[in-house]
Amino acid sequence: MTDSLAGLSTEQSDPRYREIDRLSTEQVARLMNTADATVPAAVAEAIPAISTAIDAIVGRMKRGGRLIYVGAGTSGRLAVLDASECPPTFGTDPELVQGVIAGGEPALTRSVEGAEDDAPAGAAAMEEREVGALDSVVGVSASGRAPFVVGALREAARRGALTVALTCNAGAPIAAAARHPIEVVVGAEVVTGSTRLKAGTAQKLVLNMISTIAMVGLGRTYGNNMIEVSAANAKLADRATRMVSDITGAGLSAARSALEEAGWNVKVAVLMVEQGLDSEGARTLLTAHGDNLEAALAAEGVRGG
Repeated sequence: MTDSLAGLSTEQSDPRYREIDRLSTEQVARLMNTADATVPAAVAEAIPAISTAIDAIVGRMKRGGRLIYVGAGTSGRLAVLDASECPPTFGTDPELVQGVIAGGEPALTRSVEGAEDDAPAGAAAMEEREVGALDSVVGVSASGRAPFVVGALREAARRGALTVALTCNAGAPIAAAARHPIEVVVGAEVVTGSTRLKAGTAQKLVLNMISTIAMVGLGRTYGNNMIEVSAANAKLADRATRMVSDITGAGLSAARSALEEAGWNVKVAVLMVEQGLDSEGARTLLTAHGDNLEAALAAEGVRGG
């Protein structure tokens, strides 16, 4: 184990940072900022692999598949975070995008001893979720060797699922276990081995791309508007109101009135304003066009009297 870790780029000690405990706060902050600035370039190198993986994921999701992230430690927490943000942002069912972390829910706030090293538990997590051929499983591990993630990917592949690996080391075991490996090599951390730093930032950027671009591909945005947003608080209600106003050109008061009548469904409110329909008519039109706002807006001969 020691030998296998010693060769990882994320485990190396960078001599530039060996005396950070003797530097001022500002000096350390500037070092960290300089290190973090290298991450986007590393992600950019992996964009071809990221794009190929996303296209494959969207293809399966369009046929009813789920997107399931699997990780351990920091990687697992980032995976769960990205999955948990899809329902409020894109109006998805919580089952559509899921995050699985080694050690389960307790591991979100504290370390669960031995969970990362349990490959059979990773496989069992896939079995428990009845992963199938339409699903996409994305294994996330900065080191690229977490047995829990490797076990999950191998079981997912055995079940016919699409498999993707996101790691910050080249030639990692999870990459070998996945059909679509994504390797974002960020190098040594400011604090040696603390992969919640550059590696964590890189993983967050890539997970942002995977979930966001997948939702765009599934038609859950209109332009760059999050038209499936759930108006669960005052901020989101204000955002929904401005969204309807921007899309339709209606005043904020008219946009809010339409939203209230539409039960705060942005797409229904837009159709009400644009097509002159009541909420029931707008819902019927939307349903008739597969819940796709662009298609419903393009429909002819439906404007209300």
